[in-house]
Amino acid sequence: MNIFIAGLSFKVNDSDLAGIFEEFGTVSSAKVITDRQSGRSKGYGFVEIDDEEAAAKAIAELNGAEFDGRTISVSEAKPREERSQREFSGNRGGGGYSRNRY
Repeated sequence: MNIFIAGLSFKVNDSDLAGIFEEFGTVSSAKVITDRQSGRSKGYGFVEIDDEEAAAKAIAELNGAEFDGRTISVSEAKPREERSQREFSGNRGGGGYSRNRY
């Protein structure tokens, strides 16, 4: 199960995040999401635990818990929704003004 964790301290790294969840089951991956330009943590991350029962127990016990001085929110991660091609094109849908009138 993929688990979403919000409210993380900006000092938490991938191994810290994995360590929080290892007492509940085998962590197959743990990733703190970082800003692409600065490399700084965005304060949230994802953990993957293959055992559904262990993952559910981790969510129940860790949601609202304090870690590194911050209260974290823990829930099952929702799958990313497919974005339409229009959103990726950079075209915001506006007509815009063109100086080159025919």
